[in-house]
Amino acid sequence: MENLTLASPVVFELEGFYVPPGYGLLLFVLALLSYVAVLLGNGLVVSIIVLDKSLHRPMFVMVCNLVLCDLLGATAVLPRLMVHFLTGQKRIAYFPAIAQAFSVHTYGVAVQTILGTMAYDRYVAVCEPLRYHAIMTSARLHSCCALAWLVALLLIAVLFAFHVNVPLCGRTIRHIYCSNRAILSLACSPTPTNNIYGLSMTWSVSTGVFLIIAFSYIRILQATLKQGRADSSVSSKAFQTCASHLIIYVLYEIASVIIILSYRFPSASPNLKKFFSALVFIIPPIANPIIYGLVSKELRSSIVKHLTVSLSQQLAGFFR
Repeated sequence: MENLTLASPVVFELEGFYVPPGYGLLLFVLALLSYVAVLLGNGLVVSIIVLDKSLHRPMFVMVCNLVLCDLLGATAVLPRLMVHFLTGQKRIAYFPAIAQAFSVHTYGVAVQTILGTMAYDRYVAVCEPLRYHAIMTSARLHSCCALAWLVALLLIAVLFAFHVNVPLCGRTIRHIYCSNRAILSLACSPTPTNNIYGLSMTWSVSTGVFLIIAFSYIRILQATLKQGRADSSVSSKAFQTCASHLIIYVLYEIASVIIILSYRFPSASPNLKKFFSALVFIIPPIANPIIYGLVSKELRSSIVKHLTVSLSQQLAGFFR
């Protein structure tokens, strides 16, 4: 029995994927390409929003926060997964294990709170267009974004505070990344307080955000139908404004449901379950920049403009 603390010289071993002989390099390349796609897509969106002053508006500031959240989640999981595929190294020290688990859970909660904040912004934009700038001031915008992150960080900090001194009797984490549940599965005795808090937190955040989004979109639909009778362009603009947010929320929920369902079938392959668990750190972060780029005409135009200017400058410098 070992009472582990942050200073303990204890090393865990991640079970990881079962990698057939000769497939490690292929899986490494696939993970590397996925991570590069996440970095390039999300890095491009952040850079464009920062550089283009016309995009310094609530909707795009919140998109920037969501993109940073995606980068956090992907960076917490994919680099270590690449090391596992390339070298077969599965060991992870206690502090990095806690840091990875903290980042993974913060990503999961922050995505929800940021999407809830974005729903509130869309509700005000569509239902209170004349008062939008008075309501969504710069101070309130930054307060909403900070609150979304603060809620996620505090909830996860409390979650991990419960098991800082929990004695563990094992060192093999049966997953591809560290999580609260995976680490506590090594506990020498049951941890009901942590389990109850974890379930309550997950249910409260998911249900709360769902209710916020449902309320916002019901009101948006009502306002759109009412305004659309007088001007059909209003309906089209409202759809473009909200479509990307709703698609991304549904995408995250589908990814979460797939993970939950995969663990409800004991006969399913362990590799398949782990693969689905990894998808939530790959698919949404890759899809989000594409979705916003396709749906948001302003963001798409700004990306094209900046890339064209950059390419023109590079060509001009090359032919000098």
